[in-house]
Formats: sequence, C-alpha cells, structure tokens
Amino acid sequence: MARWLSFTLVFLAISGCAAYATQQFDSLFGPQDTSNRQSLTTQEEADFYNEQVKPILDTRCVSCHACYDAPCQLKLTATEGIERGGSKELVYDGTRLLASAPTRLFIDAKTPQEWREKGFHPVLNERDQSPAANLQGSVLYRAIALRAKQGAFTQTVLSEDYDFSLARDQQCAGIEEYQEFEQDYPNWGMPYGLPALSTQEYDVLTRWLARGGKMPDAQPLPDTVRQKVRLWESRLNGDDLKSQLVSRYIYEHLYLYSLYLDEGEDHRFHLVRSKTPSGEPIDLIATRRPYDDPNVDRVYYRLQVDPEVKVQKNHIPMQLDEARYARWQSYFYGSDYQVTRDPGYAVEVATNPFKAFREIPAYARYRFLLDHAQNTIMAFIKGPVCRGQVAVNVINEQFWVYFVDPEVVYNAGSADYLEDQMQNLDLPAIGSSNTLPLTSWIGFSEQQKSYLSAKANLIENTAGSKVPLDLNLIWDGEGDNDNAALTIFRHFDNASVVKGMVGQYPKTAWLIDYPLLERIHYLLVAGFDVYGNVGHQLVTRLYMDFLRMEGEMNFLLLLPKEDRQAIRQFWYRDVSQTIKNYIFSDYIKVNSQSQVDYTTGDHQDELYEKLRARLAPVLNQSYDLEQTGFNAEQIRALYRLQSVRGGGLVHLPNVMTVLVTDQGVPKKVLSVIHNKAHANISSLLDEEGARLPEEDGITLVNGVLGDYPNVLMQVEQGELVDWADQMAQLQTEQDYSVLLDSFGIRRTHPNFWFVSDAIGNLNQRDRPRESGILDYNRLENR
Repeated sequence: MARWLSFTLVFLAISGCAAYATQQFDSLFGPQDTSNRQSLTTQEEADFYNEQVKPILDTRCVSCHACYDAPCQLKLTATEGIERGGSKELVYDGTRLLASAPTRLFIDAKTPQEWREKGFHPVLNERDQSPAANLQGSVLYRAIALRAKQGAFTQTVLSEDYDFSLARDQQCAGIEEYQEFEQDYPNWGMPYGLPALSTQEYDVLTRWLARGGKMPDAQPLPDTVRQKVRLWESRLNGDDLKSQLVSRYIYEHLYLYSLYLDEGEDHRFHLVRSKTPSGEPIDLIATRRPYDDPNVDRVYYRLQVDPEVKVQKNHIPMQLDEARYARWQSYFYGSDYQVTRDPGYAVEVATNPFKAFREIPAYARYRFLLDHAQNTIMAFIKGPVCRGQVAVNVINEQFWVYFVDPEVVYNAGSADYLEDQMQNLDLPAIGSSNTLPLTSWIGFSEQQKSYLSAKANLIENTAGSKVPLDLNLIWDGEGDNDNAALTIFRHFDNASVVKGMVGQYPKTAWLIDYPLLERIHYLLVAGFDVYGNVGHQLVTRLYMDFLRMEGEMNFLLLLPKEDRQAIRQFWYRDVSQTIKNYIFSDYIKVNSQSQVDYTTGDHQDELYEKLRARLAPVLNQSYDLEQTGFNAEQIRALYRLQSVRGGGLVHLPNVMTVLVTDQGVPKKVLSVIHNKAHANISSLLDEEGARLPEEDGITLVNGVLGDYPNVLMQVEQGELVDWADQMAQLQTEQDYSVLLDSFGIRRTHPNFWFVSDAIGNLNQRDRPRESGILDYNRLENR
C-alpha cells in the first residue's frame, strides 16, 4: 500500500506540472479506442474488485450516480455503467421542444463503442494500458485525486462556490478537458461536496485504476435459479391467443419491477421483451415505451438478470413464487372467456389499455393490480418519474389511499359501462412524446367530463342495490393482503408510498377503482417518456389533475352528501374560477346519500377511524413509533413533536433521516417527514403562492422513509427527549441552525460517512427486501 501511495504522490507532482492538450494525450498514451480495455480479468483481479473496490463505489459513489438523474448520466450502479461513461446531454430537461433519443443503460446501446457513437465519453482510460496512462487518462481517478488535494473541510457550511441545486450547470468534462476543469473548479472533486475518501479507500481505488480498472464478467446463475427462470419463462410464453394477451398485460405492468425467484437477495430480474425464445440468449426489443410495436412476428417474454446494485429510489421488488402464480392463474383463467384476436400495437389501441385488453375481464385485470397495489402505485413514483417537481406537485403532501372492492363493483353492468366509455379513457401518450399541451388538454378535459358524467349516472342508478355507498365498498385485502391501505408522502420533487395508514389524519384521501388505477399506471409509468418534450410532460401533469380529483371524489361518496361540497371547497381554497367550474360542476356530482352511519360531528375523521377498524387485520404497523423500542417517555416526546403545527416547522427540510445511537453504537433510524400545507395544489407554476406554512405538520416514523434525505442527524438515545423538545420549539432559521450544530451531520461533518453507513446497514437489517442505497443529490448545505 505504501508503495502505491508513493507512486501516486510522485505522479501527482509530475502531472501537476504538465499542461497536456488533447493531442498530447494521443502522443503520450496513444489514440483512444474502446478495444484497448478488452482484456481478460484474472480471478485475483475479480476478487479485488468484488471484495474491495465495489463496496467503495456502492457506499461512496452510487448515492449520487444512479437512475436518470445521475450527474452527467454517469451511472456507477453496474460495471456496464462505468464502461459507458458520461455525457453532456441532460435526461431531465423541462425546456426541450422535441423529444430526445433515449439513452437507457442496457437498452439503447450494448457496447462501450456504441455509447461513444451516442456521445458518451469514457471515465476509464481507453488509451495504452500502463499505470501512468490508466491514472492520468481516467476521469474517475482525476476526480477523486482532485477531492483528495482539496483536503478536509474548514467550514461548517460550504461556500457558494458549490452548487447543489438539481438544475445546476453540469460540466461533464471528458479527460481531454479535465485539466481546465481542475483549474476552474478546484473544489469539484469527488465525492462532490462531501468528506473525501479515507486514505485506505483512496488507495484501493488508485490501485484498481492504475491496474486498468479491471471489472469481472457476471457469474453464471446457479442451476436452481436457472431452472426457475426456465419455468417462469415457459409460463409467460404460451402459444394460444389468451396466454399471449395475458402475458402482454403482465409485462406492461411489471417491466420496471425487480423480480425475485427465491428468498435471497443475490439475484434479481427484469421482465423484458425479446426476439428470441427461452433457452437462447436474450435479444432485447428496445422501444421507447413497453407497448410500442416490437416489429417482430412473435414476442417472447424473458427474465433478464439485473446486474445493478440495489438503489432504493427505483427499486420495486416483487417475489415470483408459486402462491403468486396460483393467484394469477385464478384471476386470468378462473372464469370462462375467449380472446378472439391479437389487438396489435397501433398507437390508438396500445396507448389505451381498455382497448388493448378489452377481452380480458376487468375483474381479472383489477384483481391482478390489487394483488400488489403498493407496487402499482410505487411505479409512478419510482419509475421514470424519479425526479421532477412538475411530475409530483399534482399530489398532496400526505394522504391515504383505499381501493374499491372488486367483488362489489365489477359485475356485468360495470363491464358494459367500461366498454361504452373506452374512447373517453384515451391517455396523453396517444400524442407520442412530442405534444402540444394546450390543444391536448382541452381534448382530454372534454373526454374526462363525459366519463365522469357517465360514472355518476352509473352510481346513481345502482346505489342502494349493487353498489352500496358504505364500508362494504372498500376492499379489505381479503383479510391477509396488506396492500389494502397505502400512505403517500410527497417531498417536493419526489415522493414515497408505504403500506398502512401512516401519520396523522390527512387533509385528503383517495378511493381508487379499476379505471383510475389503470390510468395512473398508463399515464405516469407505461406512457410517460422521460425523454419527451416539454409539452408531453406538461400534459401528463395536467391530466393527473383529473385523476387526483376523481380519486378524491370517490372518497367523498362515503361522506354525507351535504358535507361533500364544503370539504371540497376546503381542499381547493383560492383556486381559479376555471378550476372551481370543473370541481363543482354537475357532471362530477353524485346525489346519492352515503350509507355509512355517523355518530360524531367530525365525519371525515370518523370515517378514517371506521376504515382503520375495517382494515385492522391487514394494516402495516412497522412504521409506528411503538415499533422503535424506545421507552414510554421517549415515545410521548415524539408524539408531542408530531402534534406541532406551523411556526418553525417551515424551516425544516422535506426529509430528515435520524440515526439514534447508544453511546455511539447505531441502534435505530427515525424519519421526520415535513408535510407542507397548501391552499390547493392546482397551480402548475406558482406552488409557493398556494403555501400555507401555518398549517404545516410533520410525521415521525420508525425506520427509513424517503429515498432522498435532505439532512442526516445523529441523536443519542438518552438525548432523544431533548432533541424532540428542541425540534418542537423551533421558531426561526437560526433555531434550526442551532439544532444542526447540536445534532446535524452536515455534508462537512467528519462523521458523515460513519452515519451514512450506519443508516444503510440498519435500513437493510429492518427491511432487507425493500431497502437500497439512498440518494444524496438532495442533501442540503445550511
């Protein structure tokens, strides 16, 4: 190790005196060529990477370099992402007038050379393979060396030289530009705006990079796992029309999921479309959306190994086991129906699931989605919309979600109703990824009006008989499915969905039926194109307004009809006249009286408690403060804190992740969620104008909740009551700064990585299947 450190110091001294221009790289180290890196990796090199290098990349680098919002599109979650390198092109660009070409890892190019042709530059040396060239020609090495040269932080809050905004001006320098970058941005080494790597970590990465940054190929799957892959692929590739249509439906809903075939965490899969059948190498069909025309005679649904490290913000886990398969069989094959034709992939059909899958009974489709309802909703949060205020400012900060019982509603009359309304359920993706928002919105608005009018008429004509407006309308999970109640939290430009009725009574709630659940998926997941133009993204957001209001309207049907308008007015205070005309118009009014018996004056809160009682057998309790193991006094202090409203809460960030220690030993994680109040959430461009900070609240939960912490804290368990009291008494920005001085683990804190690692380990211990690496792109600097 000492020899390599000495080499590094000498090399830095030499390279610091040299002014390499682009042509000098070629003259010193030869021309760049991806083939220079193509060499066999020895077992020793593979072990070194897996045992020493990869853990550093995972715990120090992936927190910022994952998903579509990785700076410079540099994804360090897999060896293929490292070989791909970086790009100056932005994925998230809210101003582009035309859709851009997708650059999805593993999908839109297969080799480093193909990525070079798409404008990606290497971050590993692709010239002559010598220790000097491998270091000097590596963006990764130059980045960590630049951070090491900067040394330890000397100030608590970093200066304005650092830019931590999500829309910051990314430099994305290739190796030929890196010397100028080092001069212009001497504080922008990696990890950016965080404590430097330890001496040992730096030495490990230096040795690895000097030796050529060798990364092993993936190991073959164990025989037992390969057998399960073949079994599931045979199940998903039947030859008859019904089997093919059912498999297409399953694929279009599960293609983003991380699928597990056994109880362990070692092997995850994605469901993909391939040109080749099971038993042959997968030949991926790369289309912009999962329902785009594959342009092949026969699609094969295959399970492709997911080689990326698990990142929580885009991880949607599902276990494929015999129990799930039996349920799927009962949903899709439990009733006698015929599939008479292949619906094809014409845009006007494929973008509308009610047309494409009309021959599969709505009951079967709905039961399939309910079976994993959290994942169905989670996909819109953890799918392509893994960043963006425009995408999530259409939802409230915290609300509960319930589902209509399929046994109550989905009878023959409902099927006829869906058939009649199919044309009114078209979605924005019918306009491709280049959309004119105004004209599209007007058309969809008229269709939604027609649909809601027909829906109200259906309820009016059947209420009191087939569709009772009482608690029997609510799906209870059959007594064992904990997807029956969900809580959604919005954290400004991202969100979380968890099982259970978490936190205090929310301002609003949704009651979701099949058409609403299906449209949420095809609007924000299957039909949303992160590479689409600004019009596509805006009309998607505007359409989601309709769906939110519909879910709220469904919930209000369980309240006395004389309450509904007043509650709706409270939810939509200070909205424009256009929105008022829509919300209070006749076509979304249902005059049938609720059949729920109320005995108190606060009907909405009473309804919440009735729903809690109905769903008690399946409510997830793992986020409850009682699950922390803290003593009664500490739990009371946390509940007192959670009861605070307004005041100094306005100064809190969206998500605080708190490590609780006992004499420095990590014990528990708490999450503090800032629920920001709004008069309404109907404004696309002036959200701040609708803020009501005096109504803000917070939710405290056991464990990690939120994939993008804004601040880390460390609190000794013996100081938990003092911490809670200090939080509750916040009044000013200065008070919050004092709180951070006492308990905060700022970006500059010398214990930052210790706390980060402890939170990650406890998160994995508490929720081994759901947990993953947290994202640090939203860490504050104050």
